[in-house]
Amino acid sequence: MYNPKSESESLGIYRKLVLIRKTQEAIIREYPKDQIKTPVHLGIGLEGISVGIVHCLPKASKWFGQLRNHGQYLAITGDTDKFFSELYGKATGMGGGKAGSMHLASPSDGLMSNSGIVGSTISLAVGSGFAAKYQGNEAITVAMFGDSAFEEGEFWESLNFACLHSLRVIFVCEDNNIAVHTAGKERRGFKSFGEAVNGFNCHVLEGAGTDVRSVIDIGKKSIELINKSPKPVFLCLNWFRVLEHVGPHSDFDIGYRMKPSEEDLSNLDPVKNFELFLIASGIDPVRMQTICEEVECQIENSISYAMSAPYPSEEDLYKGVFA
Repeated sequence: MYNPKSESESLGIYRKLVLIRKTQEAIIREYPKDQIKTPVHLGIGLEGISVGIVHCLPKASKWFGQLRNHGQYLAITGDTDKFFSELYGKATGMGGGKAGSMHLASPSDGLMSNSGIVGSTISLAVGSGFAAKYQGNEAITVAMFGDSAFEEGEFWESLNFACLHSLRVIFVCEDNNIAVHTAGKERRGFKSFGEAVNGFNCHVLEGAGTDVRSVIDIGKKSIELINKSPKPVFLCLNWFRVLEHVGPHSDFDIGYRMKPSEEDLSNLDPVKNFELFLIASGIDPVRMQTICEEVECQIENSISYAMSAPYPSEEDLYKGVFA
């Protein structure tokens, strides 16, 4: 399993994990105040995939994602000012207060598009990969999506086109084995993701998304494969969705799934898993605590900034409208 090359790298990974986790916890705390003006699809438990994939991909990569995208956005940008401003519907948000939680983007950082429509950005990612090939560069494009997107026709058409043209696209399926309230076995007419994709001309890898070091391993392997034999890579990384599909609450009481034991939840927690690794590696817990405090301060300052920022004007309604 991947071992960071330095203490600085280890703590850099930890900072991103903590930033994503504490941002989600801040949203849980603030959401009942009814000032955040957008539905939120929180990703507690997903942090390891977001950070791990971003950590090992080249800076020039292009990124496309899904509605549960907070971790992806924060791992790529590190920004919380524009992030919270967008959630609060303010003009200082990355989308001017009009994009909301599900449509975060930062083209200057390579994060091109996210969408609340399941699977809708996968074809855009393939288009980006095709453009890179047409232009003769070796940029990698990443499409990140939940497992329910695998059941959309757009995924299969996009995968087929990418394989046909040997595009440098990495398809990352963030598999939590559940779509809203419906388990995978109730939706899938195939045995496994790997078996379903193996007939295509692409590399296929599967692994655990609950340990960021494992994700980095599989991400680096993807880059090696795509460089050695240029064609798409399909990654399936599993994780556990701790909260409800949309909103800040736990929903184990509804009855459609069993609540794991506290021990199992801990084992499925990518932040705790990496903390245990850092302690075993001899990292001073005081340094880890300092990072947590710095991140908490950053988040609180960003929330204050967002709360005091102006809402979009009436004129802003007509900006960025193309149809």
